[in-house]
Amino acid sequence: MPSVFELAGERYKTDVALASFKKLESSAPKDYRELAVILVEYWRQRDDKIVGLSGGQGAGKSTLSDLIRAASQNSGEQLVVLGIDDFYLTQSERNRLATEKHELFATRGPPGTHDISRLLDTIEDLVAGRSVEVPQFDKGADERSGTRRIDPLCHRVLIEGWCVGASPQPESDLTRPINALERDRDPRCTWRRAVNEYLTGGYAQLRDRLDSLVYLRVPDLDSVKRWRLQQEADRAPEQRRDIVWISRFVQHYQRITEWMYTDVANRADVLIELDTNHRVSGMSLR
Repeated sequence: MPSVFELAGERYKTDVALASFKKLESSAPKDYRELAVILVEYWRQRDDKIVGLSGGQGAGKSTLSDLIRAASQNSGEQLVVLGIDDFYLTQSERNRLATEKHELFATRGPPGTHDISRLLDTIEDLVAGRSVEVPQFDKGADERSGTRRIDPLCHRVLIEGWCVGASPQPESDLTRPINALERDRDPRCTWRRAVNEYLTGGYAQLRDRLDSLVYLRVPDLDSVKRWRLQQEADRAPEQRRDIVWISRFVQHYQRITEWMYTDVANRADVLIELDTNHRVSGMSLR
């Protein structure tokens, strides 16, 4: 299999990129280290300031984001990573949304369960050179756990999250349930339509705010479940979930994840193909 440098082309295999690659943590996957320095060089050449990184659960977005941040520092630039997951609504806010809209909004994940307005305001503050307080979310506890302060004067802002860049589906695509969750708990298509409506609001504003979008396309939903299960090993034993819970949980994400396979892949500025072994198998840059 060719290296990511070979997939990207010589234009991004600069002396700065190669020097940065050598400084990255060697225990990280080699293809993701190569990808990180290539993306930093890609954005630098295009002078992109607000960039997005999306992909299915378990695709390695957090790992790649950390490597991108380190690669940016190696290249003399400051990059801030904003994870859309940190902007999840609190449990009480989601419960209120579940009462007002549909019971399925009590579960974090789908569009509608993030504080997108706060994320958009945070982006604008950073662009304007203002310090910001960013929420932090504990997925094990399924609740916000505090805040962190980000100082201004960054060169680039990276927004990372599974549904970053997603667009609404055609109305005709919503009527047929695609899994047991939709069939049994959303028989009237109320939840699906509400999620779709959210994608036309603040999520669309986020999508339009990006100078470029990178999409990690996972091979299939089975890989998402398997990689999501592997992530559980990093949690405290009392917070770990089993495959039954994960299979049920992923159904909340399935519709948009599968819609993004083609929709976002056709619009992304950088498309990264992952194989079933979690390796970069293909790459295209616009």
